[in-house]
Amino acid sequence: MRRALLATAISAALALAACSPSPSTESVNQTKQAGDMQNNSANIFMSPSPLFDQAPQFDKIAMADYLPAFTEGMAQQQTEITRIANNPEPATFENTLVAMELSSVLLDRVSHVFFALSGVISNDEFQNIEAELAPKLSAHSDNIYLNPSLFARVETIYADKASLNAEDQRLVDYYHTKFLRAGAKLNDAEKTQMRVINEQISSLQTDFSQNLLASFKNDVIVVTDKNLLAGLSEAEITGLAEAAKNAGKQGYMITLVNTTRQPILSSLSNREMRQRIWQTSANRAMDNNGPVLLKLVKLRAEKASLLAYANWASYATADQMAKEPKAIFAILDELAPQALAKAKIEAAEIEEQMHADGVSGTVQAWDWAYYAEKVREAKYDLDDNLVKPYFELNSVLENGLFFAMEKFYGIHFKERKDLPVYHEDVRLFEVFNQDNSSIGLFYFDPYAREGKGGGAWMDAFVSQSFLLNEKPVVFNVLNIVKPANDQATLLSFDEATTLFHEFGHAAHGLFSQVKYPSLAGTSTARDFVEFPSQFNEDWDIEPTVIANYALNNQTGEAIPTALLERVLDSVKFGQGYDTVEYLAAALLDMEWHMIGADANISDVAGFEQQALQKHGLDYAPIPPRYKSAYFSHTFAGGYSAGYYAYLWTEVFAADAFAHIQNKGGMTRENGDDFRQKILSIGNSKDLMQSYVEFRGQQPSTNALLKRRGLIH
Repeated sequence: MRRALLATAISAALALAACSPSPSTESVNQTKQAGDMQNNSANIFMSPSPLFDQAPQFDKIAMADYLPAFTEGMAQQQTEITRIANNPEPATFENTLVAMELSSVLLDRVSHVFFALSGVISNDEFQNIEAELAPKLSAHSDNIYLNPSLFARVETIYADKASLNAEDQRLVDYYHTKFLRAGAKLNDAEKTQMRVINEQISSLQTDFSQNLLASFKNDVIVVTDKNLLAGLSEAEITGLAEAAKNAGKQGYMITLVNTTRQPILSSLSNREMRQRIWQTSANRAMDNNGPVLLKLVKLRAEKASLLAYANWASYATADQMAKEPKAIFAILDELAPQALAKAKIEAAEIEEQMHADGVSGTVQAWDWAYYAEKVREAKYDLDDNLVKPYFELNSVLENGLFFAMEKFYGIHFKERKDLPVYHEDVRLFEVFNQDNSSIGLFYFDPYAREGKGGGAWMDAFVSQSFLLNEKPVVFNVLNIVKPANDQATLLSFDEATTLFHEFGHAAHGLFSQVKYPSLAGTSTARDFVEFPSQFNEDWDIEPTVIANYALNNQTGEAIPTALLERVLDSVKFGQGYDTVEYLAAALLDMEWHMIGADANISDVAGFEQQALQKHGLDYAPIPPRYKSAYFSHTFAGGYSAGYYAYLWTEVFAADAFAHIQNKGGMTRENGDDFRQKILSIGNSKDLMQSYVEFRGQQPSTNALLKRRGLIH
């Protein structure tokens, strides 16, 4: 509303000016500058937050603050960049690269908050602002990285970097690579073409993201007959009724999660209902996002060609640990036949269970989760309704995750209720070292809701930096269904594992001890950044940890030993499915980005099928974890030709965890070693070198294969 009122006020002022005598140009400019200063002085982003650790002032931020803050932030940075580029003094590390690190303080401040909140409390206003910003931010970036005078200074420093210390050299390499990959060596005509391509890519990625957000709202399944929900608990059914009511609908509303597989399918006994949900999931967003992604992959291929790369995959991996697509395909294609063989063994068990239930034929994609759960229950004598009461959310968080982090790293958490949060469901904790020195802040946002993206993730409101004297302020997002009527939130074991996974990212951000913000925390190669999170997953099954948090939510009793053993034994159950599902998505992502600039693709579904056939993974019962139209990792930016990173980094995670276990497991000595050599360094050192310093050697795939149950 404040944004609309501001627009109305500006329009009224302009109308009044049109009816008034024309003042001099100088007078108009002075009046405008005075007005801008007055407007900006009330803008919450124009100065650092006065709250603890610069925590955002969520209780004071107005929608009307964002666009002026972005505009002023870009203007301030451009002014500083122009000053740096035109500095008559010889180029030095301090007057060029350090100055660049200091040039974007305001822009970073508003960007961190805006893009964080646009993913967790989005609405039409957020989406409109995001659409308006996308081309402007793209052009702003081009103005920096296609500036020939600025690049000349960077080149001078790069040629003489040997005199600098290791972290400073790393920053030089970071900027030099960034300029080259932006097209700094292109001629003027090519730079103009690059600007156009970048603007179009940015807008299309925003379109894809917003179409997907709209899909979460529109592609819901509304059920009026409660009998169709047989298999769900009364608490789950009540939650679906509450969701429908909140959305202004009658009956029961099922909201999709971001993956093709929907967790609810493991419980629903009605086969037609399962098929309806699965097909809604698998076919969503295609009408809107199909045309978007086809334009996007073509533009990415054109950009790669302009930079002398064969395709976008070659461009995207050149600055990653993998270095080139063939290294990625080598691992993915090696695992694919092993994973599919394992999955077909699982399929045979599932079909046996189906036939016993009187369902003939072969297993379909919408059958798998339901009958896999039956096989799992029979094989391990597990029933989710018996298991879930031992995985209550607060216990998993505090008695599980926080307990494990205190044992391994010596840190502890104190809830802060004196600082504002952006939604009533969010909890905020201050994190301390063992000596009670404060590390930073951690926000925890567990529940699904309208306006929130699907999936789970971590990000930062404030990134750690010694240069800026800033401590980390980070957050984790999950999408757990919130129970109705303040009932206890009972998690599946997978959801508990996700909670541990995401805090691995948070620890990476919290433990950062880096000077320059561009190299801090999780600002690493994509095929390294998932390593700390996947490493952290395995603490949820460490015996002392799970014994501490797997407590019955009614009685407080620890999970019975026999039941716990069955839960742990079942961890590797279904790994054939999980691995095939993941590999199919990773290979699909790579194949979309192996196309050349002259490719002409018009059939999204046909391309998907051909890509999977090429790699032997066109197996109907197990579709890709993400089909193209809702594959936000790759088409909304961030992980294009990079989804392979989850498997690539799992090699590191499994190898590192096995190494820790061989050295005594959850000890402070091991935790301090991992924190110092992996988590604290951000991107300030060569990442493989850092791993070798920690591990003593490069990782092998042996621990990964055991972790996934593909070998014994």
